[in-house]
Amino acid sequence: IARRRLRVSDVQIKAADVKALRERTGAAMMDCKKALEETGGDTDKAVELLRVKGQASVAKRSGRSTGEGMVAAYVHARKIGVLVEVQCETDFVARNDIFVEFVNDLALHIAAANPRVVSAEDIPEEEVAAERSVFEQKAAEDGKPENVRERIVEGQLNKWRKEIALADQVHVNADKHEGKTIEELREEAAGRLGENIRIVRFARFQLGESDE
Repeated sequence: IARRRLRVSDVQIKAADVKALRERTGAAMMDCKKALEETGGDTDKAVELLRVKGQASVAKRSGRSTGEGMVAAYVHARKIGVLVEVQCETDFVARNDIFVEFVNDLALHIAAANPRVVSAEDIPEEEVAAERSVFEQKAAEDGKPENVRERIVEGQLNKWRKEIALADQVHVNADKHEGKTIEELREEAAGRLGENIRIVRFARFQLGESDE
């Protein structure tokens, strides 16, 4: 009797596994089922497959215009206040619980982490040059070999950018968000909602501080 070769599509995918994958990734149920079928029921490989597909999908949406969205406000202990504007493509998504939760979580993070700019690209070039000069001088004073100074300086610059750029920061509620950065959370929300989501601007106010 000829034996039929087992194909990936023959693997029986349990509804519980599909549900668990959806809760883990936020992807649609059918996408989760297809990912498990394509990976032979391997959950970790399915997560990676969905991540790759999601990133590709987000990249395609990134150029689409955003004319809707919301402005969220968050006040902590009457000492710190935050306003943040996040845009999306449609009013339908602007009222979606996933979008609203993302924006509210973003406001909370800004209050706690005190970023200065939305992304590293927003840091003025002259400020980057000034920081680079400081790091170069310190590397020289520490007697670091010239052939490794540039690598050290670049590493310090990248660390500094992540400290002040909102998109590169890990959300302060690391347990809830599994150690993901703000940019990863934005991409995840965009993938789940099927729209381009853009963090436009924010303002943070702290009692007793001023710009003067």
